[in-house]
Amino acid sequence: MLEKIGKALKKNYKLIILLICVIILVAIMEDIFEKETIFIDLFIYKLIVLSMRNNILTSVFRVITNLGGAYFLIIIAILCAIFIKNKKIAFAIPINLILSTMLNLMLKNIVERPRPIGYRLIDETGYSFPSGHSMISAAFYGLIIYFIWKNVKNTKLKYISCILLALLILLIGISRIYLGVHYASDVIGGFTISIAYLIIFTSTFKTIDK
Repeated sequence: MLEKIGKALKKNYKLIILLICVIILVAIMEDIFEKETIFIDLFIYKLIVLSMRNNILTSVFRVITNLGGAYFLIIIAILCAIFIKNKKIAFAIPINLILSTMLNLMLKNIVERPRPIGYRLIDETGYSFPSGHSMISAAFYGLIIYFIWKNVKNTKLKYISCILLALLILLIGISRIYLGVHYASDVIGGFTISIAYLIIFTSTFKTIDK
């Protein structure tokens, strides 16, 4: 019985992850639309903004947040398109950036959540949910993680690269909260959307690449 359940979970893990993502998003968006205070926002605000801020960390997070910014990601996407020999992968990276950016802008304009005010360390415009830096960088670097995992044969290099990129994604999300331009739920929502989006994108790519 347990073996059958294990096989079923393994076979349908993508659908299970998608379902979990949908549940998380519905819960967050329900609170946003009803203008309720979200516990995780208050908790993370106290943990990161009130407790951690100092001049050194501020300088570090200003740099990190730019690694998830539009200009930097566009440059990386162009370099990938030029220098990656596998043209399907080279083409997929900029297309992924365009699609995830369009999806983020569409969702921002649907939800129309105002950004947090009163403790910003940098200037930002536009709506707050989902965090563009968090969502788009997770989709961008997440796809690169996928390609590294699938194509790099050196096990040590594969694991180190994937861990470092995953850490970068996490730090970009934290930087948005630390710098005061997003709520924690904006970042969590952005990551959740990107996970669901990447499952669909990579599944489509796998089908095309056959």
